[in-house]
Amino acid sequence: MLNAPVSKQQIKEKWLKIKNRLLGTNSKQGFLIQLLIYSLLLTIGFIYLYPLIYMLSTSFKSLNDLLDTSIKWIPSSFYLKNYQQAFSVMNIKESLLGSIVLSFVPTFFQVISTGLVGYGFAKYNFPFKKTLFFLMIFSFIVPPQILMMPTYVLYNDLGLLGSLKAFVLPAMLGQGIKSPIFVLIFYQFFKQTPISLYEAAEVDGASEWTIFFKIAIPMAVPAIIIVFLFSFVWYWNETYLVNLYLGNGSGSRSWTTMLTQLQNFKSNYEALYPVTESGSNKLNEGVTMAGTMITLIPLLLTYFVLQDYFVESVDRSGITGE
Repeated sequence: MLNAPVSKQQIKEKWLKIKNRLLGTNSKQGFLIQLLIYSLLLTIGFIYLYPLIYMLSTSFKSLNDLLDTSIKWIPSSFYLKNYQQAFSVMNIKESLLGSIVLSFVPTFFQVISTGLVGYGFAKYNFPFKKTLFFLMIFSFIVPPQILMMPTYVLYNDLGLLGSLKAFVLPAMLGQGIKSPIFVLIFYQFFKQTPISLYEAAEVDGASEWTIFFKIAIPMAVPAIIIVFLFSFVWYWNETYLVNLYLGNGSGSRSWTTMLTQLQNFKSNYEALYPVTESGSNKLNEGVTMAGTMITLIPLLLTYFVLQDYFVESVDRSGITGE
């Protein structure tokens, strides 16, 4: 029995099904679109992960593995002496404590000050509000290198150099690292909060501080998490200002961080492990990569612990990068 001829309508319907499977519909992505998206994600992920994988692999390589061209990624054995030497060179106890203190304390005060400023700009109308808001945005646009020397002279006159106050006092006054962008985050969040909540609290007799602490702050937890994480990372990664303000050692104690120790890694290593005539103890890439990985571990642990809160906070605060 001969097959019935295929009509044009049937051919059109089959072609439409194939097209929908490949390109997708309004409610479902097609195979080609998904393939393109996942390919881009894998490519971007590889670009970001490649340096970390390379550092991690190299940090466990012995000198023989580094000289052996046949060993690319997986070392012949996990050589832990690189990390032992890196820990001693970086003075890990003092530098880790310094990094935590110099990152957490200014961040804590910066969250409070930028939250207050952002709340004030979002809720109140006052004279020269737009002018002050413009000046705040302008201060973020101005390159920080232009203000470093005048700021250094001011801190020197105030006796802040060599002390943790050089970072804490500006953070308390809303002038910490990247403070304007944090004010904008709080401003955007508080601006989206229904004004009826504040008005209802005022009708019930709540004071301005009660409204701020009892209503605004609990609702601003997503923005607080975002500001805290970004501020902590930026203070942690800051090296130039640490060397500029604290490098003279004129304070009551000498402050050092893990990243400043990493900057001086070569000189500290050569002082701690002098090179012998046989060439042993010579600084190699494995030890350097171990020191670099040590500085990254605290931030990686912080991200893995708080990543769920961070993603949720970004989604709830409405930050889109626009």
